Amino acid sequence: MNDSSWATPPHAGYWGPSDQGPVQGAAPAGPAYDAHDAQHTRPMPIVPDGPAVPPYGDAQDDDRGAARLSGPLFRDEASRHGTFREDTASAQPYAAAPQTQNPEPMPDSSQPAPAPQKKSAGRDLGAAIGVGVGLGVVIIASLFFVKAAFVGVIAVAVVVGLWELTKRLEERKGIKAPLVPLALGGAAMVVSGYVRGAEGAWVAMALTALAVLVWRMTEPPEGYLKDVTAGVFAAFYVPFLATFVAMMLTAEDGAARVLTFLLLTVVSDTGAYAVGWRFGTHKLAPRISPGKTREGLVGAVAFAMAAGALCMEFLIDDGAWWQGLLLGLAVAASATLGDLGESMIKRDLGIKDMGTLLPGHGGIMDRLDSLLPTAPVVWLLLVLFVGSG
Repeated sequence: MNDSSWATPPHAGYWGPSDQGPVQGAAPAGPAYDAHDAQHTRPMPIVPDGPAVPPYGDAQDDDRGAARLSGPLFRDEASRHGTFREDTASAQPYAAAPQTQNPEPMPDSSQPAPAPQKKSAGRDLGAAIGVGVGLGVVIIASLFFVKAAFVGVIAVAVVVGLWELTKRLEERKGIKAPLVPLALGGAAMVVSGYVRGAEGAWVAMALTALAVLVWRMTEPPEGYLKDVTAGVFAAFYVPFLATFVAMMLTAEDGAARVLTFLLLTVVSDTGAYAVGWRFGTHKLAPRISPGKTREGLVGAVAFAMAAGALCMEFLIDDGAWWQGLLLGLAVAASATLGDLGESMIKRDLGIKDMGTLLPGHGGIMDRLDSLLPTAPVVWLLLVLFVGSG
């Protein structure tokens, strides 16, 4: 059946036989049609030639869809505009919408709206606490019972940190900083700082840089400059800065100094995390680390200054509380800058963490980021406040 066989003009009436023959829109002439029969003929709605109903959900939906037909004969047409149920739902005066076997459930307005999601820190807090406590036990045990063992802990952390850094540089940037001279030179740097002080640390740093230059010569010259540059940077960034922790340990109250350094850095990070997570709204450096806020920085400063006053008063020989306030302020600044610097490196590499060795924390370098630049700051201020010991 075509569209013209379903409709006549609804208000034109019947024009009857014509001397001119059948015309478009008129009933055919002849005895089968007369005026009396035409009065009892029910006019049918006009079906347009084009699609009667625009696609489902269109803003122009109106009563023009009433002329659409429904039923198995038009199932292929229904599939072009959505589900069969959707097309027939716009009203079919001559046929009821077919029942589907698995009708889609309608939303229940009586159900309560889902509860808002709680603010998340983005890490496994339980694992982070567990790992942190375990590391703290190892550090405290080695620090107060055998100082040489703590130097070994520093050296191991340096070697693992160098491995993570060089591995990520090679994976993400194709930079092959030589790990062997870096690992050997880094461990020697920490030991030299403990045994010979700052002079020993500088000599070991120079020899490590030279070893990196020579070691890289055994490979093709392509990429030599970027490889040795990254190697010298890694030697300074990880083992050389860590050497200042070993240098703190050489004083008579060396264990207390190292403990003060660790406590202030951890407290600064904790204060920034707690205050920033609860009250943080203003971004500190959104292009580098979107999670850090100005409110978090204020929390880091407040917590570190309070902890610094307590540590200088009760842990450091000849220390004063006001010195602790300055020390805490400096630690909060250096720890934040160190954290941002590490974030800058990871953002350039396109990674979230430097490693996966520590559950809830990432890698070793993700824990050393704020400790490394803070070590020389604390060493220098303690030497200025109470001497080298």
